[in-house]
Amino acid sequence: MTDAADATTSMERPDDGDDGHMTLMEHLAELRNRLIKSAIAVAVGGILCWIFYSFILEFLLEPYCRTFPIQERIDSHLFGPDGGCNLYVTDPLEPFRVRLTVAGYAGVSLAMPVLLWQAWRFIAPGLYRHEKRYAIPFVAAGVLLFFMGVGLAYWSLPRALDFLVTIGGPDLVSLFSPQRYLSFVVKMMVAFGVAFQFPILLIGLQVMGIVENRTLRKIRSYAIVGIVVLVAVITPSGDPFTLMALSVPMYAFYEIAILWGVLARRRRRKREAADR
Repeated sequence: MTDAADATTSMERPDDGDDGHMTLMEHLAELRNRLIKSAIAVAVGGILCWIFYSFILEFLLEPYCRTFPIQERIDSHLFGPDGGCNLYVTDPLEPFRVRLTVAGYAGVSLAMPVLLWQAWRFIAPGLYRHEKRYAIPFVAAGVLLFFMGVGLAYWSLPRALDFLVTIGGPDLVSLFSPQRYLSFVVKMMVAFGVAFQFPILLIGLQVMGIVENRTLRKIRSYAIVGIVVLVAVITPSGDPFTLMALSVPMYAFYEIAILWGVLARRRRRKREAADR
């Protein structure tokens, strides 16, 4: 018996009205409803982040400040007499675009619990009754992993910046513009946060019987290569430190998902043996 069969043996679709038998138009209407609610959550988060923009900007500038020691900033004519971490504007519209970018990405991060809940509510009608009990763990784990990924990105940013600043040699002077620097930072943090949803995806596919645990075990070697390639694509820096910082936890998540599947199968077999 396959893992997928083990997962669905003796299970019936929930008797929750017609939720499990929606027409195409009903699915589209439900998708529209979830997208509208998600958009409202992002808009509210964006407005709040627009209001608190100055605090968010200081937070995002910290990795930049760590890249250049205070004495180096004071001695350099590029940073001003106080050694502040200045970014240089060359376009009169750039400050406005920067504020929109920061508020938009931060708004998405702030709305992440709502986004994950809406995603769950959209797929829930097609799930078995025993699968629906994972709703709260799914959302809680997704939010926790997202912000863990954001935290890891924030920790790795000074090291990535240091590599990118020094790799060109001492004759190149780095002078960052707000749009490019902040776009780089927020894209890096969002990329890490989204990548940290990897174990939830793998576990969810096993729960629904779409992917078998033994298949994940067989393709380990291909998974390693795929993870490294994926990380190289989704991270904007492309430096080796960032590549390692994200590839290692993603492969660890892959192994955790395999272990979860093995333990879940053992629990099912014990329950089946006890029911005989």
